[in-house]
Amino acid sequence: MKSSLRPNENALRYFIFFGLVGSLLIHSFIRYGLLNQVVGFLLPKASAQVPVTNSPNGFTPDWSRLRFSDMIISESGSVAYPSSRGGTESRTWMAGQSIAEFMELGDFETPQLAIENLNISTIASVQGINLSGLTLDDFQLTQWQTLPSLTKAIPGLGNRNVNSVIPIRDFARRFGITGGTIGNASRNSRLRDVQLGRVINFKNYSLTSIPDIQNTSINRFENWQDSKINGVPGLSTLTWDNLPGLRTLDLSFVAKVDLPLGDIEANRTRSISGSYQDGFNVPCLQNNCAHTEMSGIGKTTGTQWISGKFQKVNGGFGILKALNDGKEPTGRNPFGSSFKQVVWNIYEGSGKVETTMFFRICKTIPFIGRTCSPYFIGPVPFIEYQEKDPVVLGQPNSLP
Repeated sequence: MKSSLRPNENALRYFIFFGLVGSLLIHSFIRYGLLNQVVGFLLPKASAQVPVTNSPNGFTPDWSRLRFSDMIISESGSVAYPSSRGGTESRTWMAGQSIAEFMELGDFETPQLAIENLNISTIASVQGINLSGLTLDDFQLTQWQTLPSLTKAIPGLGNRNVNSVIPIRDFARRFGITGGTIGNASRNSRLRDVQLGRVINFKNYSLTSIPDIQNTSINRFENWQDSKINGVPGLSTLTWDNLPGLRTLDLSFVAKVDLPLGDIEANRTRSISGSYQDGFNVPCLQNNCAHTEMSGIGKTTGTQWISGKFQKVNGGFGILKALNDGKEPTGRNPFGSSFKQVVWNIYEGSGKVETTMFFRICKTIPFIGRTCSPYFIGPVPFIEYQEKDPVVLGQPNSLP
């Protein structure tokens, strides 16, 4: 009888032994952040982090190598919202897509970029683009211009004869107008509210067939904000060092990555992350407060930048505030309001912190004004830090 029980007893002993070993391994994975590293190894990697410059003021993106076309989103999404021209419109994006394909100029209407001050001629000269090979259809916002709006946008256009500008000649002939100045034609009640792109096919006309359109700044055109980034020739591949607003960045508030701490951290109150709406000292009063602890001058040491992967805060303003239930990942805006920098993955064992970019939808709606959603479109890989690396925190410089 005894011999028949021994195999069962041995099996029970092995089961208990391996159960204890497995429990210890799982505990170690969680305690020392190894689980995050294993999961990160198994999952496919998103696109590479952006190239950086290690300046005396901290790690900043190498603007000369940063382009919209390289900003690849890693999560899909879709949303509907009020249109700036009445009714509703929708925005859809897919993981692996460049933000240049679905983000619009109005989303980046910020003094830190000043995209709207550029013109096609400037963009083309920087990149060596031959404008003679482009059509009016390549400049998306021309589709919804009317003759009055085009005349208002381009200085001197109204003084030209209708027949001297081929696209406008063909447009005007549809309404029986065969001569006179473009300015006079634009006041004709039959055509003044008609979008040119609905009457003539812009693919049949070269971009420069409308004189000086390439030298006119983007913000002179009506509803320029509705154009996609890749709807402006060359803009999606223009490096950000060519965006005029970046010269105004405030890089005076800097700290260092002191200690990345994983997701078993809870209830952290010395936060330096948050949102424009809630401020940037929002405490994390929950069980999971993965964060990177900072060091710096005075009370900066010991502050915590909470991971936006786990903590959400209020964001947005105006009508579009309601999108994404009014929430966005906690973070900071050290490089201005065009995007939000969010601590995302934290690798406690290796001392690495991955940050991401999150973007928002902005519209200027007649009789209402400018409105923006929370920063919820993302994540897009951004700067990667190691312990002791300098971090630009931006403004405000308030400390908890």
